[in-house]
Amino acid sequence: MSNSRSSAIRNAPDRVREADQPRSPFIVFEADRPLKLDAGVELAPFQIAYQTYGTLNAARSNAVLLCHALTGDQHVANIHPVTGKPGWWESMVGPGRPIDTDRYFIICPNVIGGCMGSSGPSSTNPATGHPWGLDFPVITIRDMVRAQAMLLDHLGVDQLFSIAGGSMGGMQVLQWCTTYPDRVFSALPLATATRHSAQNIAFHEVGRQAVMADPEWRQGRYIFEGTEPRRGLAVARMGAHITYLSDAALHRKFGRRFQDRSNPTFSFEADFEVENYLRHQGSTFVERFDANSYLYLTRAMDYFDLAADYDGVVAKAFKGTSTRFCVISFTSDWLFPTSDSRAIVHALNAGGARVSFAEIETDKGHDAFLLDEPELLAIVRGFLESAGRARGLTTAQD
Repeated sequence: MSNSRSSAIRNAPDRVREADQPRSPFIVFEADRPLKLDAGVELAPFQIAYQTYGTLNAARSNAVLLCHALTGDQHVANIHPVTGKPGWWESMVGPGRPIDTDRYFIICPNVIGGCMGSSGPSSTNPATGHPWGLDFPVITIRDMVRAQAMLLDHLGVDQLFSIAGGSMGGMQVLQWCTTYPDRVFSALPLATATRHSAQNIAFHEVGRQAVMADPEWRQGRYIFEGTEPRRGLAVARMGAHITYLSDAALHRKFGRRFQDRSNPTFSFEADFEVENYLRHQGSTFVERFDANSYLYLTRAMDYFDLAADYDGVVAKAFKGTSTRFCVISFTSDWLFPTSDSRAIVHALNAGGARVSFAEIETDKGHDAFLLDEPELLAIVRGFLESAGRARGLTTAQD
């Protein structure tokens, strides 16, 4: 972005305002509080949408930040306003759940670059009055975390009792613990890594190319031109969804069963149940997600490399940290395999951190961190209760 364009997007009134949308509360940071991006530009005004659950105690010591994954959003424990489905982590978050809304004050923001109320490529560029499209600056995981820190400052939360997230959310957890180590008492990075692998970058590039090959993408200007790259985004989602599961999970769910028939049609219709399932995943995804946001968020994951700022040594990122960690992986996760989590643990150990580690045996693949896995729920509950005792935290009123 040129200096002239950088200046152009900073020409709004100098104030911060908070308001409510039907979908989520949101905060707009105006020109006096720009978001400084790794791309070397400042974004202002910008907006963060978020959800909160529970009550912040008098000591402001019970705040838990939840970081969503690539295609998630802020609706972690409430009915989603677009899909009408339950929140993406209702097995984990709620009254009496491991992340207990009767005990903790939970904050879940929609990431910068997203499409559920936070500033992203589908937002309006104040310099033109039109959707940003590809003029929106490329963002990183660290940019997301900086924006979240600004949100917490606005909400009056100086320190987090805990922070949790899986996959891209886990990347945010790790970034938080290195960028703002004094603000995080405990951390739960789930099914994640300190950097994106070449294989995962390759998967993302296939998805991006599917979107950009759709003639309705229009070089990212589809909103302005009144089109929508539905087919390309659906194909991207179908390909990605395969990586979230495991061979065993797909076989258990579908096998080689035909869809509503006993014989093949000898055509290219969705003969098999698994084909129909993937097509359904693709078609429902495009109803709630923006295609350009998919490009931006996958690219943010690709750029993530925690060691890059520490001479390539991850342990240096955690040196001297006082944060308590619980790292969790899943045996059938081939997108972020257990070896990635073990690398996190080794780096934490080398940095002198307090860390526990669990590998959960399951055939549900990468998405296991989102599912009702009893062992996962028990580990998270136990870790937070132990951290709470160390913190002197008992109830939301403390």
